[in-house]
This record gives sequence, C-alpha cells and structure tokens, in this order.
Amino acid sequence: MSEQLLPGYIIRRGSLLERSLLLKFMQRTYQDLFPNEDFSHLEQTVKQYFSSDTPLWWVEEEGEQGSRGAGEQGSNKKSLSSAPLPLCPSAPHPPIACLWVGNAIDQVHGNRHAHIFILYVVPEHRRRGIGTALMRYVENWAIQRGDRQIGLQVFQSNKPALNLYNQLGYQTQSLWMVKFLSAEK
Repeated sequence: MSEQLLPGYIIRRGSLLERSLLLKFMQRTYQDLFPNEDFSHLEQTVKQYFSSDTPLWWVEEEGEQGSRGAGEQGSNKKSLSSAPLPLCPSAPHPPIACLWVGNAIDQVHGNRHAHIFILYVVPEHRRRGIGTALMRYVENWAIQRGDRQIGLQVFQSNKPALNLYNQLGYQTQSLWMVKFLSAEK
C-alpha cells in the first residue's frame, strides 16, 4: 500500500524481499561520503538487523510504481563493489529514496525508541523536500507507536544532513568517540 508523501512522490512500505536493494542504498549512502572505500561489509549489517521489526520505506515518483521487489537479485556480487552502482538497474522506475528504521533503548531512561539506520535520497532528487518529508513521516510513525524520541547517527562531515536535522529540532545528545589503534607498541 502506498500513499502520497509529497506532490509527485509516493511512499510505500518495503518488504523483506528487498534486502539487495536496501544493501545497494546503504552502500551508495556511504560511497557518497567516502568514495574510495569498500562497503561490502554492509551486507552483514543488513543480514543482522533487517527484519519485520525494522521497517523500511521507499519513495518513488508518483505514477511510476511497479518496481516492488525488483531490487531483489539474490546474492549478486557485482552489487558489492566499491564503485557507485545504479540502485536498481532492472526496475523500470527505481525508488529514489529510502528510510530504514530500527529500535534502540534510551540508556538513561530505559525506553524503547526509533533509531534511523539510513535515510538516503538519490542526488538527482535532493533539495526537493523529500528528506524533510521522510523525517516527518517517521516522526508521526514513531508517535503512533508510542515512542517519545528518535535517534540517529550522522557524520560531522555530512553538513547537508546536519543542517536538515538541526532545522527539524534534533539536538546532539552524546558524542561517539573513536580512537584508532595500531598493533605497534
């Protein structure tokens, strides 16, 4: 079942059969930020976390439905290369955005809440309000299921995403710190 997200765009719930397409969107997301890296390891993330408890939504141009499930291509190894790929080459009208949400536990209060794994809009459709509409969509979904907050992770270098989240009222609650270790002593 789909519904209008914005004029010209519909949103529909994804299925577990679209695992390969989700993986392609995830790889494309990270390749946009880190073009020289290999993101084949994201296949394990999808295997581990993608389930009926972690909803996925696709955005398509209105009137261009019919690609449902077309992204499922089994274990097509070509989709795991580090070069940017067409997101769904076999579909006549591929999705132009996706939103994948999981569950997290607030470590201070112990409440379950939505956690955004990925929000991605293909470059040709950016700056049209799709990201904002998706964020509002997931906020309404989370409120309806009783969540009191939404969490997400964003890279400091991703200024467009940071601007979007700040404009929507998201605030930094914690900092994720990393120290790279070497085997040398």
